[in-house]
Amino acid sequence: MNRIARIAGPAVLLLVGFVALLAALVIGGGADAALIADPGVGVRFGLPIARLVVDLSAAATIGGLALATVGLSRSGPEWNRAIDVAAAASGVWTVSSAVATFFTFLSVAGSKISIDEQFGQSMGVFLTGTDLGLAWLVTVLVAAAVTVLCFAVRSRGMVALTAGVAMIGLIPLAQQGHAAGTASHDAAVTALGLHLIGAALWVGGLLMLVLLRGVLPGDRLALVVSRYSSIALACFVLVAVSGTASAQIRVGALSNLFTPYGVLVLVKIGAIVAIGILGAVQRRRAIRALTTAPARRRPFWTLVVVELGVMGIASGFAAALGRTATPTDQLALSKTTDPSPAEFLTDDRLPHAPGAWGWLTQWNLDLFWLMAAVLLAVTYTAGVVRLRRGDVHWPVRRSVAAALAIVCLVVATSGALHQYDRFLVSANVGAHVLLGLVVPALAWAAAPVVLIRAAVRPRDDDSTGVREWAGILVDNAAVRYLVQPFPAFLLAASVWWAFFATDALRWSVSDSTGRTVIDAGFLLVGLLAMPTLFTPIGAGQNRPTRGAALVRIAGAAVVAAGAVSLGLAMRGPLGLLQASWFGAMGRTWGPDPLVDQARGGLVLVVAGVLLLVAVVVVVLVRLRRDGSAARTLEAEAR
Repeated sequence: MNRIARIAGPAVLLLVGFVALLAALVIGGGADAALIADPGVGVRFGLPIARLVVDLSAAATIGGLALATVGLSRSGPEWNRAIDVAAAASGVWTVSSAVATFFTFLSVAGSKISIDEQFGQSMGVFLTGTDLGLAWLVTVLVAAAVTVLCFAVRSRGMVALTAGVAMIGLIPLAQQGHAAGTASHDAAVTALGLHLIGAALWVGGLLMLVLLRGVLPGDRLALVVSRYSSIALACFVLVAVSGTASAQIRVGALSNLFTPYGVLVLVKIGAIVAIGILGAVQRRRAIRALTTAPARRRPFWTLVVVELGVMGIASGFAAALGRTATPTDQLALSKTTDPSPAEFLTDDRLPHAPGAWGWLTQWNLDLFWLMAAVLLAVTYTAGVVRLRRGDVHWPVRRSVAAALAIVCLVVATSGALHQYDRFLVSANVGAHVLLGLVVPALAWAAAPVVLIRAAVRPRDDDSTGVREWAGILVDNAAVRYLVQPFPAFLLAASVWWAFFATDALRWSVSDSTGRTVIDAGFLLVGLLAMPTLFTPIGAGQNRPTRGAALVRIAGAAVVAAGAVSLGLAMRGPLGLLQASWFGAMGRTWGPDPLVDQARGGLVLVVAGVLLLVAVVVVVLVRLRRDGSAARTLEAEAR
């Protein structure tokens, strides 16, 4: 049964996916000949088939590497087997991406294959001069890089890094999806990107379990399956939420569910629900049976093969959706009005004036950060609950700080600040003050690393779980260097100038990926700097010394100086930042762009001063408290 499962699982996934793809192409009209410059039946069917292979091979690569990173033992044969399988899958990913790139060019150009010079020049222009061609070129290069890394590395950190690089390869695929119409392009790309990541981890992890069966004994299999099941549950939630958001953006009204594109979406939704039900059965019954009766594995493998078959249906219809016109695409084609300046720059409509009440009530949800906030809230709550069940006290003030940090994260990335940060410099400054200063300070007060070490049991099988990864990241040599006073303070002070005074600002407001990267960068710099500002400096110190306190105050002054100096420069000397963007929105409401930028500068000045005051207060209070405690101990000793 083991060998049958290892062969039948991938075979069922591919076969069902192929049949589902052909059926979806017929239903959705993706197999119909183009009215202008039809590239031929070979391209019409070859491109979606190649895309299906790209999706499945990318999933096998990403899911396999992710499962190895968090669930497999480095000292067992399963580790090398998983990386070898990922290497083979990434090789297929590279080749299929190259084929899909070629077919995409033929489909866009509407030309036949030729060996003349003009054909090669046209393809070169497509690869380097168009967004679609460049996206496919990046996908091929990333897949090739992952293939090389899988053959070259075996260490824990490098395998995790390779998994991260592989996930980057999904970004160009997300940017190729339909995003026209009245919906926000950024929201469409984010939803599709999260959907691809969740599906890749889900499908690839299950496929890796099947292929690792020969090196996983009974008790070990039950443990790895249990770990995968936790990942699959999170992926199910991610795929369901992002899929719903993506479908809403591309389908529009409920009546459009009866269009060819809507029918494909409904079938895919049904497949995802079915996979979720099968996953629940697997978690409740199959894993329990593996644990209590390892010899009875046939029902488990039967369930896995069925689940892979349903995943094949979802994958086939997903590949066909990329070749099917969305209702919002058709609506966009029917429009005859020219876009406004804001729409031309942002692919989104200019919002209405916020007003005093609008700053508190308007929302523009960023699915990436919203899902991250939900994940952080759930994991932190689970840790606190586990400690309380073990009669371990966890300070309420830390839980309150964690809740406030998550709320500020959501406000900065999904609230009114996010709604207007592409149109108003002041909103952009406010959002990054929250991300770079407020959220990291509250996260420091919440002590998440302390919670992880207290609530999560260490593993004893040479695998790397949440507790182990937290320790690796905190104790990493690079992190230990960056949290030292000089680099931490310098980095936190210069990040404001590096962002607002360079083209990084333009990248963040014009590209959804750039916005996410910049937001994560501010958050990361803040998380590195805040422990140095608010905690005693010096390993092994029982209480802060006056010298360490002076270093912390001086560091706060440096960080505040970076923010305050930029704030003052924004009020005049710098001129209008990114004038071709913020000055070209065509706003008829709100302050003049220079006046709005001056307000943003004032926000930076106030934030810098408040940070310095907060650090001084914390340092003085701690010194006084520790001094009183020391005098009390001396009095008791007498």
